Amino acid sequence: MNYRRLGRTGLKVSALCLGTMTFGWSADEATSFSIMDAALDAGINFFDTADIYSRWIDGHKGGESETIIGKWFARHDRDRIVLATKVRGQMWDGPNGEGLSRTHILRAVEDSLRRLNTDYIDLYQVHWPDKETPLEETLSALDTLVRQGKVRYIGASNYPAWLLMKSLWAADKHSVTPFVCIQPHYSLMHRAEFERELEAACIDQGIAVIPYSPLAAGFLTGKYTRQNTAPDSTRSEGGLIQRILADPDRSFAILDEVNRIAREHRVPPSHVALAWLLAKPVISAPIVGARTVAQFQDVAGAADLILLPEEIEALNTASAEC
Repeated sequence: MNYRRLGRTGLKVSALCLGTMTFGWSADEATSFSIMDAALDAGINFFDTADIYSRWIDGHKGGESETIIGKWFARHDRDRIVLATKVRGQMWDGPNGEGLSRTHILRAVEDSLRRLNTDYIDLYQVHWPDKETPLEETLSALDTLVRQGKVRYIGASNYPAWLLMKSLWAADKHSVTPFVCIQPHYSLMHRAEFERELEAACIDQGIAVIPYSPLAAGFLTGKYTRQNTAPDSTRSEGGLIQRILADPDRSFAILDEVNRIAREHRVPPSHVALAWLLAKPVISAPIVGARTVAQFQDVAGAADLILLPEEIEALNTASAEC
């Protein structure tokens, strides 16, 4: 496994990050333990979760993923893992049960720490913006957690470029802890949103990028074909897959190029899609999830694949309009 600095920090993370949204939902506790064991054996030291996982599944209140990770920590060395979680979604009833206010953040972090069976979080991320809370209030609350030692680094998810830059400016103005990374939606099938402005801002400011859905909800694993556009999948994949299949000619043309390069390297298609991301210096670690150990093992070796310049250019050309 290759390890990379998390943006401008000195923190080293594996070139792949294990996403744990499936834990407690499509992967039961035993399976989740096995996936984390396999990830650790593969050299992955970076796990990502969120307090709301699986809040939106079957009416659950959330916390299942964090709880499973906390149970796993009971029999593993916590310090071997760079642990990331997120805050923002509704976790309890009432007007302060969600958001990025000081009140919500300070309670939510204590709940996450308890579920995770740890006294610190390596990377605490705001899951998406909260337009009702002043940015300075959110940054001040996060800075408090860093000063208390409960959080070591902070980051953002789903922030547009302008809001990321405003956040960095506000942190500098008020001498509080700045964001060191961002988690955007980015893949061969979804390029424009990140590349239009956010990529340049991250490069300029030294912000680490840990993209989610790098395999486009499984489309870039090769399980979808022109003959089979409805393989076994989870409900969370449905909306994104529908958008991808809305233009099947373009989407399968991209997948054809991915498959061609995969055959030449004798690797799964997922390795090519992830290697394309990892070829970009701004990318620290794509987030890969799995429902089974077999699914995880299908992507585990992707960080070892180095694409040729002409292969990267072919993928760029095929996906230029995404």
